[in-house]
Amino acid sequence: MFKNDFLESLTKVHFTVPLIFWIPVIIYFIRKSYVSGEMSAGNIVLYFLFGLAFWTFAEYILHRWVFHFEPKSKFGQRIHFIFHGVHHDYPKDRLRLVMPLSASIPMATIIYFLFYLFFSEFTLASFFAGFLFGYLIYDECHYAMHHANFKSGLFKKIKDHHMLHHYSDPEKGFGVSSAIWDKVFNSGFPKKEGKKK
Repeated sequence: MFKNDFLESLTKVHFTVPLIFWIPVIIYFIRKSYVSGEMSAGNIVLYFLFGLAFWTFAEYILHRWVFHFEPKSKFGQRIHFIFHGVHHDYPKDRLRLVMPLSASIPMATIIYFLFYLFFSEFTLASFFAGFLFGYLIYDECHYAMHHANFKSGLFKKIKDHHMLHHYSDPEKGFGVSSAIWDKVFNSGFPKKEGKKK
């Protein structure tokens, strides 16, 4: 993607890197709520689950209207390719299936301060821990959708949904870790009719 080796290295990441970096951050935010914020365990769990659920919506919004936005300018097209276009051109590239820290840290920082407008400090810590956990599920699911071979069950359904997005119609199926918002916004794929007996 870049002629500069350093910039090129910032676009590649092993799928374990987000886990290694973000799990301690999630633990820090939970600890902040409990120890510094003196929140009850019940409230921490409640806001954590709220953050996790909100992630599914944010994932859909980001994928559909940010990552699939098609700019007109050459510069905009280049940025779009760097952020998401390259993934559609090379969907099996193992080092470009989870978001590199060079993108996820600035994005998470901006989102954190946006949320800060709506939540108090310690409530936000619990909510954002859940939001980040949802992001990790998304990132690791995305890697698995492209490289794991699921025979049946929930993960097979999620993989089938994502593969249709890549290989059938990139303007549908924007949910990666869940297809729930595709159902809400009617952007999923029609079910195949069962075989007649």
